[in-house]
Amino acid sequence: MASALALFQDDEATRDFASELQDRTLACRVHHEKLGTRKALTREQLAQVADSFAADRRLLAGTKRLLDTSHPAFRAVMRVHAAATEFWQSMTVPFPEPGIRLLRRDQVAVFDQRMRGFQAELREAVAGLVRAYPQLQDLARDDLGSLFSEGDYPARVDDAFAITWDFPSFEPPSYLRRLHPQLYEQECVRIRSRFDEAVRLTEEAFLARLNGLVAHLADRLTGEEDGKPKVFRNSALVNLNAFFAEFRQLDIGSSAELQELVGRAQELVRGVRPDDLRTDADTRTTVASGLAQIQQAMDGLMVPKPRRAISLVAD
Repeated sequence: MASALALFQDDEATRDFASELQDRTLACRVHHEKLGTRKALTREQLAQVADSFAADRRLLAGTKRLLDTSHPAFRAVMRVHAAATEFWQSMTVPFPEPGIRLLRRDQVAVFDQRMRGFQAELREAVAGLVRAYPQLQDLARDDLGSLFSEGDYPARVDDAFAITWDFPSFEPPSYLRRLHPQLYEQECVRIRSRFDEAVRLTEEAFLARLNGLVAHLADRLTGEEDGKPKVFRNSALVNLNAFFAEFRQLDIGSSAELQELVGRAQELVRGVRPDDLRTDADTRTTVASGLAQIQQAMDGLMVPKPRRAISLVAD
């Protein structure tokens, strides 16, 4: 039994998880186009402000808000953009290049279908904004006074918002292999190093999220405000369970310690309902004690470590 376990551990140690990550994922970007809602004040406008305060105009800078972004029609549009970003992040793992994350290849169809749904939701929300646009301009005219300018506002806003996505290639161009084999190999090494970094970033991201969720739930169960127990909301438990589902889907295998902690946390709250934590003192005490132990174990993992393994394997 011991020899079999040692053999399994050796196999894990020799696996090239960065290459597996590269083989099983692709780069994914999401782009957002939005209507600008602020504009810099002109020199003349800054001069007016400076005169009113007897200030030196050269030392002033400022912007004006063109639209009331708290208006329900505008907020509806922004909610779709935010939801699309949140979904993209929930389906992907980090990559060390701005705006790029890694999506499992076997999840491309699921991702594409949901993103098309966000596009449809955005069109509907923008239609509502189009109807409210004249009212928003009238409000801005009243609010801005002499700072209002018709030229700041496009005639139409139905084409000012968009959500798109693409899958950029990381592979060095094939012609580079023929023209400059050494440079081609250097590019391959550079790309490989990016995936090595993605392995580390992914583990750190999941560990940080688990730590935050566990700490928040523990604080809700044990903390006090004005001598009274803090208010416990369902979201503290719901968000933790949502994390477990996301962790399982992305199937991170980079750290045995992290997987063990996630398993312990999941087992601790398995079958526990929010009302149990409000009304059952024994359950509340048991969960709080278990969370404290998990937090203590996480303290040793919250420091930078050498690259670990990560595996994204379909269920």
